[in-house]
Amino acid sequence: MKRQLILENGAVFVGEAFGAERVREGEVVFNTGMTGYQEILSDPSYCDQIVTMTYPLIGNYGINRDDFESIIPAVAGLIVKEVTEVPSHWRSESTLHEMLIEKGIPGLAGIDTRRLTKLIREHGTLKGRLCNLETSIKETVQTLKTKEWLTDQVRRVSTTMSYESPGSGPRIVLVDFGMKKGILREVIRLGCDVLVVPFDTTSEEILQLHPDGIVLSNGPGDPKAVPEAIETVRHLIGKVPLFGICLGHQLLALACGANTVKMRFGHRGANHPVKDLQTGQFYMTSQNHGYAVDPESLANTDLEVTHIAINDQSIEGLRHKQHLAYSVQFHPEATPGPEDSSQLFEQFFQDVKQSKKVGVQYA
Repeated sequence: MKRQLILENGAVFVGEAFGAERVREGEVVFNTGMTGYQEILSDPSYCDQIVTMTYPLIGNYGINRDDFESIIPAVAGLIVKEVTEVPSHWRSESTLHEMLIEKGIPGLAGIDTRRLTKLIREHGTLKGRLCNLETSIKETVQTLKTKEWLTDQVRRVSTTMSYESPGSGPRIVLVDFGMKKGILREVIRLGCDVLVVPFDTTSEEILQLHPDGIVLSNGPGDPKAVPEAIETVRHLIGKVPLFGICLGHQLLALACGANTVKMRFGHRGANHPVKDLQTGQFYMTSQNHGYAVDPESLANTDLEVTHIAINDQSIEGLRHKQHLAYSVQFHPEATPGPEDSSQLFEQFFQDVKQSKKVGVQYA
């Protein structure tokens, strides 16, 4: 069965349909990772996005039960050059096609993904619709051009209730803005007593839990679309050690008076080089973000840059000059991706233990 992708600029790509038989609209983005498609599809940060994989063969090692980053994927669709019908891997339990049907995600295969990627790089991120061939191209283009996208992605993917993963170590409150399972796993691995709370939990409610440290998770969309979270972070800085990841990084910047801007086509992949300005070390990192911190907006804040992207010099890490609060734009939990920067969790853990010895104020 044929399926087409219609873009807001009038470009049309016709290919083979796979996955769920649904019509979906979303922001068309590309990911340069060679592996990790299961984690990408289940990453809540891809909420309302149609992901194009630049690597030409996707699905070759199948799907397994352990590599999901969320139970209910929020991605709008998947586009590939070629999809594997018969995967080969000892952990494989189903095909990519079967997984997409189960999760209600439409797929498109057999198109020129190189051409599509070049279009996105040239024009920036584009709105698109995955639909059947009977759909009117003219009407769809007009709809996509005028359509106002919802900005409630964080609300839709965050947990609605707090829950605990008990441990004997320091108590960490993990604020879920669209948290990947990998981040929770890394904090649990350190032996922490973890309390996961919804994105709109107030600073007062968080401090009433008597945390020894706070982690701000990744998440989808524009950080300015969650002003309540910015206010919460502002009141948490200086209370206990705070570590922001991806969207959490952007929220820390906004809470300190900096600004964020939408990128032309974002960073998405598992091969993005980053330089640690404190050590001079280079990391290969996993990234997924369409917004970045504006360097010029840092001038009158208490933040300093700790990491930069090698490819475009964008900000990849920040640190507060007065308090134990820092963040990274990339994903140190490495799901998927290289584990070069996984020691950042250990660094945060040591800061939490040291701060606990000194004593903290929750008021």
